[in-house]
Amino acid sequence: MRTVAPSIEYSLLVPMLVVFGVAVAGVLVEAFAPRRFRYGGQLVLTVGGLAGAFVAVALLAGTRRMTVMGAVAVDGPTLTLQGVIVLVALVAVPFLAERQRLSAVGAGASVAAASVTAPAGVATAGVPTGRLGGADAFTGQAAAVPGSAAERAATESGRMHTEVFPLTMFAVGGMMLFPAASDLLTMFVALEVLSLPLYLLCGLARGRRLRSQEAALKYFLLGAFSSAFFLYGVALLYGFAGTVNLAGIAAALERQHDNRTLAIIGIAVLCVGLFFKISAVPFHAWTPDVYQGAPTPITAFMSAATKIAAFGALLRVLYVAVPSLADDWRPMLWVVAIATMVVGVVMAVTATDVKRMLAYSSISHTGFILTAVIALDRDGLSSSMFYLIAYGFSTLGAFAITGMVRSRTDPAREVTDLAAWTGVGRRSPALGACFSILLLSFAGIPLTSGFVSKFAVFLAALSAGGLALVIVGVICSAVAAYFYIRVIVLMFFAEPPEDGPVIVVPSVATRASIALTAAVTVVLGIWPQPLLDLVNRAAEFLH
Repeated sequence: MRTVAPSIEYSLLVPMLVVFGVAVAGVLVEAFAPRRFRYGGQLVLTVGGLAGAFVAVALLAGTRRMTVMGAVAVDGPTLTLQGVIVLVALVAVPFLAERQRLSAVGAGASVAAASVTAPAGVATAGVPTGRLGGADAFTGQAAAVPGSAAERAATESGRMHTEVFPLTMFAVGGMMLFPAASDLLTMFVALEVLSLPLYLLCGLARGRRLRSQEAALKYFLLGAFSSAFFLYGVALLYGFAGTVNLAGIAAALERQHDNRTLAIIGIAVLCVGLFFKISAVPFHAWTPDVYQGAPTPITAFMSAATKIAAFGALLRVLYVAVPSLADDWRPMLWVVAIATMVVGVVMAVTATDVKRMLAYSSISHTGFILTAVIALDRDGLSSSMFYLIAYGFSTLGAFAITGMVRSRTDPAREVTDLAAWTGVGRRSPALGACFSILLLSFAGIPLTSGFVSKFAVFLAALSAGGLALVIVGVICSAVAAYFYIRVIVLMFFAEPPEDGPVIVVPSVATRASIALTAAVTVVLGIWPQPLLDLVNRAAEFLH
């Protein structure tokens, strides 16, 4: 038998190859470069690689072709979501790279063991504002027992975990492949490639080490279960169709109109794995614990990028492989969407921690996006992509801002207790204003991207006969406005206590990234048409 080499058009895979290539180069830097050169080298590699990947995605615009023997589809949704994932990662790099000693601002910014050298003209409540040491997000030695002498020695030496950069790049590469995969085995490989680095990154928080390690372990164990469900669903669909190719599964369903039970069970089990990644109820329990325990830059990155990639994969499976089973999976998706909106909103109302509140908010937004997925048409696909883009930038900025509020006695520890945020907007009007814009967008207030996003997905659901979904969505949005506005009132309309937390001033790059997320939120709320036109043109899967 003559073996034929597989046909791989590498030119269509350049964006992913660039990202994976940079990730491998980052591993080599960690292995061979002297420690003092690693931070700068990794930062240059990461920014350069992401910028190059985005340029490669832009150059492929308009391409509609299969490659790697039909395992990868390069089409409008693939390129749109890949471009957004790369941009989100690029905006998140300053948060990951924040290693400077941070300046505290605010009333009574007195920190033990801080090197207090107040800038000229900056002093509050008679106490100078100083430079705070050791305020980076990642632990000096992840393998050390929390609170041990080894961990203290690593912290005091200023040791940095520069391997977060190649780990993040591997995760980005998996996220880019996930929505592009046109067969289920490739999709599973992408799922594991994006997940494994995140499991590690979630356990590297400098403060609250035990909570961070618990988050990583919980994410790993539940992620392993969800991957097992995904793989079992793949096996059942293969047993029905004799192929793992999405178009092949669709063709098998068209040929066989009777006895589809195996396929129905298969898609239900497969969706469990995907629902876990998008934080849909009842597979959401990991989200608040992991988001709270992980280093805040990692929480910001994965809350945006993982949801974009996972929704891209879910949309491709439902729209390409099993549209003929819509009458069977739509009722399931209705229940999941309604439960996700309701549970997310109700739990967010009761949350007393800012990161947990944003985590439950993320869950409710998953439900809002699912209302459009149910439409199973071009409008549903385009509105879902618009929502993912708008929400991705907003949630990235919101979580980044939570990392700016720190304990006055331990500047490495973030203060996320909601009551402690009293007067934060008065202490730092710029930070408070950006956070307020992002919260108003989550609430769906007009002139923000959140309003346009919700209007688009509700309109798509309504046109597909989902009136009940829209009603539930509108009610949940109204209830959600309460806990978002509650935070704004707490920040601006309450007097800051004398012993409240300090607000750190990060690097210029980090401030620019936060400002950019707020600006994108406003621009997409005022002038959304260019992006709407872009996603409308891109909203067609290659079969």
